Amino acid sequence: MLKKRVVVTGMSINSPLGDNLNSFLENLLAGKSGVTRWKTLNTEKIAAKVGSDLGEYDIISKIKTYEGKIPKPMYDKFLKLGSKFPFSSAMSLQVAVEAFLDSGYINEIKEGNNIATVVAGHNLNQKYTFENHDIFNDEPEFVDGLFALYGLDTHHVGGVTDVLQTFGPGYTVGGACASGNIALRCAVDEIQMHDVNVAAVVAPMLDFSLLDVQGMSIMGAITYKSYNDTPEKASRPYDTKREGFVPAHGAAALIIEELEHAKARGAKIYAEILGVESSTDGCHLPQPSQAGQARLMKRLLKNCGVKPEEVDYINAHATSTPLGDLTELRSIKDVFGDHCKKLVINAPKSMLGHTCWSAATVETVAAILQMNKGELHPSINIDQLDAEVDIDVCANVKKKKDVNILLKNSFGFGGINCISLIKKYKA
Repeated sequence: MLKKRVVVTGMSINSPLGDNLNSFLENLLAGKSGVTRWKTLNTEKIAAKVGSDLGEYDIISKIKTYEGKIPKPMYDKFLKLGSKFPFSSAMSLQVAVEAFLDSGYINEIKEGNNIATVVAGHNLNQKYTFENHDIFNDEPEFVDGLFALYGLDTHHVGGVTDVLQTFGPGYTVGGACASGNIALRCAVDEIQMHDVNVAAVVAPMLDFSLLDVQGMSIMGAITYKSYNDTPEKASRPYDTKREGFVPAHGAAALIIEELEHAKARGAKIYAEILGVESSTDGCHLPQPSQAGQARLMKRLLKNCGVKPEEVDYINAHATSTPLGDLTELRSIKDVFGDHCKKLVINAPKSMLGHTCWSAATVETVAAILQMNKGELHPSINIDQLDAEVDIDVCANVKKKKDVNILLKNSFGFGGINCISLIKKYKA
């Protein structure tokens, strides 16, 4: 159990299903798909055509909506940097500012503060880098003059801390599709062990390049055969015709605080973080391990002092891959046994696609919103449920559910696992 109670006091989202919490939840509960054909990647030469694409999103207009809502020096720096940064970096600024605004803490950020900033993910500005490689091959002198800075993942940390003027620990952590939960774990540790009261978990948008999409297609990880003409049907966890995940844009941020600090300032509290645990499978290949996933879930429950039967809801990793979906379900049945009959699971990627490095954070926002609403979104596109799926996965229907404790799974390439346990806040 955590020595200091840690709570979520701010959240933000930017995804094809909404760039604010209300529209995001509304579209999830409505079962709306954000998946389309790629609009901002020229897929003419490759087989994979489907993605959740935010590339046409007007980030500058969004930034301008903050005028008058945040301190003027912060707004001026936000607009200046956001107008110049690569798209993914600008999106990181936006979700970070929005989360602090949502937390009510944006005007309490003081000079010399010890606010921590943990950025989730790696290889973030891929499209920007790929485009500069093309420029270099044509004429090296025309490469972006700030490429050496903007091309670094640490630039996301630098930009966020510059705009918000936070001076505590700041770093990036990468764990493929588990990155968001790993960043949350680090932020919790900053509060537990390093005299931090407030920490920001920023999960940037992975800005895919065409090379990334082609590489994942060759590996057989993503859908590219059957749904190019019906992209809204491409992401279909638990369905017999699933054939791979859908690459997706999306970013999110969480503000977490030590409970007494949050209470002292009268903060609204979304949820309490009971614990976050991580492990590896000892295998570098994208081959999920039932034993590894089950072992980690058992360790998390034990360390949090929570019995399996106390968990009400699992926000699944469920990527829409033939092996991954069933491996996760088998590990859940291993851990929860007969309680599986009472568990409810759903698959946010059925609507969002797979936002990859930011997925755990994007989906944690979704999970907490659902928990507080008492209503779980459907897992869409299940035309024929896989015969092995004998747990309630909200197949095509939303449902009312009183959730006290939820489990958020995330499992990444390279056998990197990280999961969190989150509880409805009670004073």
